[in-house]
Amino acid sequence: MSADPLSTLATLVGTRLKARALLLVTAESCTGGWIAQAVTAVAGSSEWFERGYVTYSNESKQELVGVRPETLARHGAVSEETAREMAAGALAASRASVAVAVTGIAGPSGGSPQKPVGMVCLSWALRDGVAKTETCRFAGDRGQVRRRSVIRALQGLIEVLDEVEAQD
Repeated sequence: MSADPLSTLATLVGTRLKARALLLVTAESCTGGWIAQAVTAVAGSSEWFERGYVTYSNESKQELVGVRPETLARHGAVSEETAREMAAGALAASRASVAVAVTGIAGPSGGSPQKPVGMVCLSWALRDGVAKTETCRFAGDRGQVRRRSVIRALQGLIEVLDEVEAQD
């Protein structure tokens, strides 16, 4: 039986963060703190996990991580623009040097033709300004969409950290 991919990915994230003496912050909407839960399940995560924000409502996105009302009005809560501001705001509101943010529509309702159930926007940011965003469309029920979002968030962290390491 193979190891849980969440555990494996979270451990890899921790190894890379610890090796570079970096701290992680999360800003989560549709995943409801699941990314933070996955990384804090790793023994020793207090050395590299700084804090997590669960910003489920638009108000919490504004109050806790500084998403601008204009961004929400123009692009909506589920957008790369909002995810980018969530990541940047989480960095600004913490001592962390790396952030991951996720916002999406896990379902089973809440989707539209433009933003269907399973649409998830993610952003990864570094304090030095390097940022990456992407939109994914995950199939499955609510639990599957959320789990796939957490997996992609962790994979993206590894990719961003590997890119930074390659530039050093």
